Amino acid sequence: MTNEAPIHTALLRGPRTRRSAAQLLAEARARVEPAHRAVIEVLPAEIRHVAGYHIGWWDAHGRPADCMGKAVRPTLTLASARAAGRLADPAEAARAAVAAAVAVELVHDFSLLHDDVMDEDLSRRHRTAAWAVFGTPRAILVGDVLLAAALQVMAAEGSAGSRSVEVLTAAVQDLAAGQSADLAFEKRGEVSLAECLAMAEGKTGALLGAACQLGAMAAGAEDGVAACYREFGRQLGLAFQLIDDVLGIWGDPKVTGKPVGSDLRARKKSLPVVAALASGTVAGEHLAWLYRRDEALDQQAVAHATRLIEQAGGRDWTAAEARRRTEAALSALTRAEPDSDAEDDLRTLAALMTRRDH
Repeated sequence: MTNEAPIHTALLRGPRTRRSAAQLLAEARARVEPAHRAVIEVLPAEIRHVAGYHIGWWDAHGRPADCMGKAVRPTLTLASARAAGRLADPAEAARAAVAAAVAVELVHDFSLLHDDVMDEDLSRRHRTAAWAVFGTPRAILVGDVLLAAALQVMAAEGSAGSRSVEVLTAAVQDLAAGQSADLAFEKRGEVSLAECLAMAEGKTGALLGAACQLGAMAAGAEDGVAACYREFGRQLGLAFQLIDDVLGIWGDPKVTGKPVGSDLRARKKSLPVVAALASGTVAGEHLAWLYRRDEALDQQAVAHATRLIEQAGGRDWTAAEARRRTEAALSALTRAEPDSDAEDDLRTLAALMTRRDH
């Protein structure tokens, strides 16, 4: 018997005592990062260099750095595997869960690269975005390679991998549809709240849903149970996006690492904006007029738009909808009948994602 068995068993069955979100994230990163790095290390040198910079492993000159994201998605994958663990071989389930977590993180890396290019955002995680350092063409190509690498990781799982590839590709399609709708909304005069919520669920909820579903599948969960984990992740992702939209307008850029007001300058139809536009209030009508103007929105106009959104109730509606979606996520988790210790982990992660300032 190898000394790895207790580690794998702990990964699948969950802890005996409740851990903080920081502990869960650190443990997941420690388990997933070596496999994540192994995928990146075999890429061509120029692709590898840009990918590692974007992920946060090194700076633009290749020197070691620590500018990585929180690893929320892989942590959700591992926690879902622990919660749904049904296989007789916990070591095999743990290995499959790590592979799924790596694939999900690669898709997330790909989506952020392309998202920054499309939005022309100059910063990511408190430093210059990859496209602004290495150029748009290279950033797009690296994103494409990371998506292909994610599918390769899942395909390597053999017969079980074919179903996982289906889940992951469906999530990518939903993500792309959501991103496409987000771009299209910028040029449309009217967007309904239902359309905006569907866009956000695809853009953000789809991958989080896949992260949880793939973790449950790695642990041998039946389709109905895995679907509950998918719903948990999708609803949690929508709550996350609702809060992210609030922070995009009212957050502190020193905390969020994102330029404040950029969405308003681009006249994006984020959820607080659409809620305000649909409010039927005087402030909402004034905001609609401001959004229809051809002139660029300067700093003063952005500040005025921010006040109008709040006066029209956009901020309050978004916060209330985030709470409702969080409750829907936790209801889906309860229906999955998870292991009690691992359920605590997932609830801790849900709280991290929905009670935040960055």
